[in-house]
Amino acid sequence: MSRKIIITIDGWSSCGKSTLAKQMAKKLGYVYIDSGAMYRAITLFFLRNHVDWTDTQAVKAALKQINLSFEFNEKSQQSEMVLNDENVEYVIRDLIIAEKVSEVSSIAEVRKFAVKQQQEMGRKKGIVMDGRDIGTTVFPSAELKIFMTADIAVRVERRFKEMFDKNPNVTIEEVKNNLEMRDYIDSNREVSPLRKAADAILLDNTNLTMQEQLDFALKLAKSKKVEPNPMQDV
Repeated sequence: MSRKIIITIDGWSSCGKSTLAKQMAKKLGYVYIDSGAMYRAITLFFLRNHVDWTDTQAVKAALKQINLSFEFNEKSQQSEMVLNDENVEYVIRDLIIAEKVSEVSSIAEVRKFAVKQQQEMGRKKGIVMDGRDIGTTVFPSAELKIFMTADIAVRVERRFKEMFDKNPNVTIEEVKNNLEMRDYIDSNREVSPLRKAADAILLDNTNLTMQEQLDFALKLAKSKKVEPNPMQDV
């Protein structure tokens, strides 16, 4: 008999965490929650409102003005990030947000704010959530934890192709520097640093196709007595 569980997907930047999480959610009939989008939306709010995130009181005051939610886009068939009733799904993918999000997400008050909302979203289970600390901090008791990695050269190439489509002026050097900076900040921050949970299963997709990594992940889900939704195209 199939059951609903919490599936966490953590890992380094540009490993394809969101892609895999969305695919798994669709196949299993689960809800996909993009934790990274939440931190990007907070970063966007801080930048727009010139919040000094080195000032704890300013951060706390700003967080009280932030309302985050997800809305399902019928056209794209995906959940999109909404900040204070504004759909910011595409705005938060800009390089300027990518350059600051690790810095903002390392702030204790910001993480506490986001984690509380994430845990509430997972209360009923049946979710797939990706991020940096989902299996270690947000849902340490999740039934299935996956930790994704890939060679840095491969990650840079993937990220560059993604960014170039939106901004033809971006250079591969800028993307490489951004990824290396994010890796360093994410793994060295004091609050909830990026690390592989002891019970997480490693998925190195350096040489895997998207279908191969999805097959691998669905096999792991099946081992937890989770079956694909019969209404989905599998």
